Amino acid sequence: MSDVRDVVIVGSGPAGYTAAIYASRAQMNPVIYEGSVTAGGALMNTTEVENFPGFVDGVMGPDLMDNMRKQAKRFGAELITDDIVEMDLVGEIKTLTDGSGNVVKAKSVILATGSAYREIGLENEKRLSGHGVSWCATCDGFFFRDQTIAVVGGGDSAVEEATFLTRFASKVVLIHRRDALRASKIMVDRATSNPKIEFLWNTEVIDVLGDAKLSGLKLRNTVDGSESERAFTGLFVAIGHIPRSELIANQVTLNNEGYVEVEGRSTRTNIPGVFACGDLVDHTYRQAITAAGSGCQAALDAEKYLAHH
Repeated sequence: MSDVRDVVIVGSGPAGYTAAIYASRAQMNPVIYEGSVTAGGALMNTTEVENFPGFVDGVMGPDLMDNMRKQAKRFGAELITDDIVEMDLVGEIKTLTDGSGNVVKAKSVILATGSAYREIGLENEKRLSGHGVSWCATCDGFFFRDQTIAVVGGGDSAVEEATFLTRFASKVVLIHRRDALRASKIMVDRATSNPKIEFLWNTEVIDVLGDAKLSGLKLRNTVDGSESERAFTGLFVAIGHIPRSELIANQVTLNNEGYVEVEGRSTRTNIPGVFACGDLVDHTYRQAITAAGSGCQAALDAEKYLAHH
């Protein structure tokens, strides 16, 4: 049993790093698989975070994640920048395999794999990915300087993307299938007062146009069904996220949308010794602070589980 870890954390971001901080301080000697590409989670693609407590003037998303990472490392967490590609979670000892073929065994596992960008689901959307179609304004906004670009969505993420893109674009058209945004009032106020943002209400994208690169969008009015085309050189999709639960779908109980189900207010899954936190569980609040809080809970739940076993 000497080569069996007390806890393995799969995924990083606010949930995974917080779990690592708490587990390290509890002398659980955690190993955290951060992910080869997604290390740091969604906040790595976020600009200024203004609502995380303790930062009066806000903090850049990547800086916040870097600080959490360093804090986890300071307390002794072992950080591995690789992906877990296979998991056998049933039984007293859990077995996990990473992308390099290494196998790690653990008495408990904390799942913090987060979520991925949701796609519209159009064939040409996928084909023109990287050629005018993007899901990350902070990653790709610079390439659309002085251009007219579209943002699809109606929540905080969409409004934040549109507002950020006005730094580069000559015009940003926010396309929403309803007649009002779902975003918070402060975000809506910023967007509506920005002269570079135009709102296209009751409209959905039904096709992405262009051969080698995006040239425009085919649109449909959700009220009268009329269709039209409009020229754009960029499309940013911000219509939500889907949980990264595909690796555990046949072992851990999921709800109809693919989120992990946990017991009450705990992070316990249907498998003893397996805990889930962050965006993998939360489809309601989806905030950095709530993800961090659930990461804390997962570490405490794992500590209690180990103490009883």
